[in-house]
Amino acid sequence: MKKTTLEITVGAFLLAGFISFSWLAVKMGDINPFASETYPVTARFTSISGLKEGTTIELAGVVVGKVGQIELDAEEYEAVVHLNIDKTVELTDDSIASIRTSGIIGDKFIKLTQGGSEIFLEAGDEIDETESSISMEELVSKYIFDSE
Repeated sequence: MKKTTLEITVGAFLLAGFISFSWLAVKMGDINPFASETYPVTARFTSISGLKEGTTIELAGVVVGKVGQIELDAEEYEAVVHLNIDKTVELTDDSIASIRTSGIIGDKFIKLTQGGSEIFLEAGDEIDETESSISMEELVSKYIFDSE
């Protein structure tokens, strides 16, 4: 009887450890197994300095997606950014995608601004209006060298 109690206690302890480890892995890996479905759209930028895959996408200050793959269009010399937008968000075809910085030296994110059109983007469409990343180094050097 004592051996069975010990085996049940060890089994419960191992099960609790496995559940705790799984929860920690999901939280630390920024994985949401219950996330809503997304649809892909693309946007082209002349500069995405500091933007990374997995970066958040915001609309009205609310996170509505994440940046997927980033690739270079060698013919146009532009960065093509694949955006994964929550299916609950409908973007108009005249929406604007801007690369912004949270705070003065914070991380980059993509800010979406809804347009006034009545036509909505569908999976695989492209956002035509974009605003590229502003390089703080370029601004500072321009200010220093132009003020002489």
